[in-house]
Amino acid sequence: MQLSVIDQSPVPDGSTPSEALQHTLELATLADSLGYHRYWVAEHHASPFQAGAAPEILVGQILARTSGIRVGSGGVLLPYYSPFKVAEVFRVLHALYPDRVDLGIGRAHLSREPAVRALRRDAADPAGGNDFLEKIEELRAFLHREEFPPGHPYEGLRPSPDMPGGPDIWVLGASAASAEATARLGLPYAYAHFLGPDQTEQAVRSYRDAFAAHAPGDRPRVILGIGVYCAETEDEANALFSGHRLFRKRMEAGIAGPVPSPQQAIEELGADVALAPDPGPGHDGHDPYVRNAVGTPEQVHARITGLADTLGVDEVIVINSIHDHKARMRCYELLAEAFGLRPRAEHR
Repeated sequence: MQLSVIDQSPVPDGSTPSEALQHTLELATLADSLGYHRYWVAEHHASPFQAGAAPEILVGQILARTSGIRVGSGGVLLPYYSPFKVAEVFRVLHALYPDRVDLGIGRAHLSREPAVRALRRDAADPAGGNDFLEKIEELRAFLHREEFPPGHPYEGLRPSPDMPGGPDIWVLGASAASAEATARLGLPYAYAHFLGPDQTEQAVRSYRDAFAAHAPGDRPRVILGIGVYCAETEDEANALFSGHRLFRKRMEAGIAGPVPSPQQAIEELGADVALAPDPGPGHDGHDPYVRNAVGTPEQVHARITGLADTLGVDEVIVINSIHDHKARMRCYELLAEAFGLRPRAEHR
């Protein structure tokens, strides 16, 4: 099974956004050396806890520091942007690093002013911003050098640099509706199980059932995104997860802030709650599948492979928001060892 990483560039409490971005570059370099398949960076705006507002910049920086790992966005919020501009940005990346660039795209998830209006004014208007699927079609045509039909406003328009090949497009989603829409477009799909675990099985099944090839050779392809908190012992893993547990509790209460430390989680939630084991499959009380794999390398391996086998997916992309950067790096090392990833030669 292929194993990949998606990074939201989390900002730990007591740290700075600049340090969070440097941590992303360090983690990407490590992931490349360990043999991970992809490294995607997310896009978030006006966020006190996520530093990655411009994935295209981070993608270029990571490509320059790595040797073989595929690098991409997870994902560009296409409703806010011109498909032509996005295509040209990622075609430049493809020209510099052929066959290593992924363009993951997602529907805008912001709902608050003024960030929405600042990014795209008509997207903040109830009558505008509902052109996501149309924009995907345009983006694919520009990226794959497809011809627009006669009379189309963009007939004959070719993005620069005009050269063979192009980045792979992936649509990111967390619902059965997004899965079906992606299937009808004939595009590969990355499902954020860590965001929408209650719809995971339905989304994956709906995507496969509704898939319609756009071109010869197209086939349904699914990446499953899952949270991972791995350490040498189960107690250590639960401590790493405790900061995320407090972070989610604060978010549910409308409190947005940096990623808390385990000590903050213990002080605010109490040790019994903060350090409680993450429930296994079938014991969550709400979700049919638990959104995070927490535990030792063996436990995490069993959780991930069990979920992947149940859903029939052959690639998993993992994510976390661990407060301590060294512990976060170690989490990915342990995971690579558990899955027997083959290390890459050093970048020259």
